[in-house]
Amino acid sequence: MIKEQLAKFNGFVDTALHENLDKYDIEEMGEVVSLDRGIAIVKGLKKVKYLELIQFSKGTRGMAFNLDVDRVGVVLLGSYRHIKSGDPVKRTYDVASVPVGKEYLGRVIDPLGNVMDEKGPIRGSDEFPIEREAPPILDRAPVNEPLQTGIKVIDSIVPIGKGQRELILGDRQTGKTAIAIDTIINQRDKNVICIYCAIGQQISSLSKIIASLKENHSLNHTILVVAQADDPPGLAYIAPYAATALGEYFMEMGEDVLIVYDDLTKHARSYRELSLLLERPPGREAYPGDIFYIHSRLLERSTHLKIDLGGGSLTSLPIIETQAENISAYIPTNLISITDGQIFISPKIFNKGNIPAVNIGASVSRVGGKTQLSAYRKITSALKLSYSQFEELEIFASFGTKLDDETKTILSRGERIRTVFNQPQYSPVEVSEQIGIFLALTEGLMDKVPLNKIEEAEFIVRNVVRNFMEFKELVLSSAGMDESIKIEFLEMVSERFEEELVD
Repeated sequence: MIKEQLAKFNGFVDTALHENLDKYDIEEMGEVVSLDRGIAIVKGLKKVKYLELIQFSKGTRGMAFNLDVDRVGVVLLGSYRHIKSGDPVKRTYDVASVPVGKEYLGRVIDPLGNVMDEKGPIRGSDEFPIEREAPPILDRAPVNEPLQTGIKVIDSIVPIGKGQRELILGDRQTGKTAIAIDTIINQRDKNVICIYCAIGQQISSLSKIIASLKENHSLNHTILVVAQADDPPGLAYIAPYAATALGEYFMEMGEDVLIVYDDLTKHARSYRELSLLLERPPGREAYPGDIFYIHSRLLERSTHLKIDLGGGSLTSLPIIETQAENISAYIPTNLISITDGQIFISPKIFNKGNIPAVNIGASVSRVGGKTQLSAYRKITSALKLSYSQFEELEIFASFGTKLDDETKTILSRGERIRTVFNQPQYSPVEVSEQIGIFLALTEGLMDKVPLNKIEEAEFIVRNVVRNFMEFKELVLSSAGMDESIKIEFLEMVSERFEEELVD
């Protein structure tokens, strides 16, 4: 009888402790069992929840990741050199979150919202959990508004829309980050907020990127979320989720947001490292079985919301690194299947001096022409056909075969298209000027211009567009190209070419 009463009393005490902790202000404590490269094994936290923050000594926090029967695997989110076995830990009853707000524009922060630049502290206006559910399908609107990159080859062949997820992939040092930075620079004065998420990057590379954005007056509309190369793998893992939470804050306010993940290859490797240290079963290439899920739940958060939900959008440009152009490797194929298209950067094209080195045959946008301006769509269909014919015939022409006049014309125009696609970094081209250049190209006005004067021809066309306001307004409208305006524009360009270029 006494034993039964004692058991009831113990049950009552246990319920009071664990169901009314806030009311009684009782903390659940535990201790560190072991520590290994950013992972702590903790015992004593029996009621801890998945992804809950755990407080360690000297302000370091960790995230509950493995919930075993008597142990908890904790991913550390800060310096852990001072932590040792036997140290006390306690629950915080909070999930990992990041402070959000317009105060972060133009600033460099870590994935936990701590300031990394020297511009003083920031107090965010709100906090968002780093892990959030993707918007349901009924909350989404079609992707039909263009997000201009300012890069001619991308805007014409693989156009990107607001709310789209376009993968950038290629071997290292071929210009993947350059495309993303140029896209951020092109959003200047276009009411698009940009977030650059650096995962496991060297501080020297980051310094160059920050300097480029500052020099091109693009830092004020950009937030940089940085997990450095020497940070714990836990910070690299949460970095893209934290950056996305920041983007969602602006998207839900009705803003258009562009987010760059540079790069998800390092993110996958950091997750593999954490999983192996936590003794989770390894799968293909030692990656855990849920490696696909960590990227799909991240990228599904990019979307275009309905007008009644604010009409904001979150466009993502994830970057991944390939080995020897192998796009059929494990992580590249995973991400190709998740995203709405890919821009493939080829080292062979890069080594020929064609920059940006976009492989047009292997690049695709699954949203495609739906996001392009009406005038642009009509021009680029002819452009794609001309260029694909050129690439096919170029191989045969290299054997020294005797060519007929029609083939020579196709080859000549193809060379000019390739030259026009070349574009220096940090020099985005306004969309109406792009349309003018490609219109002059497809209508044959550049056929007589020597290859070494194509760049001059582009500047002439751009000047004509800037001064011909009727043409500029028409191509930017939904009405498309008017035939009389088109003829007038081509005559103006032709006259300028004859005066300044053709020998």
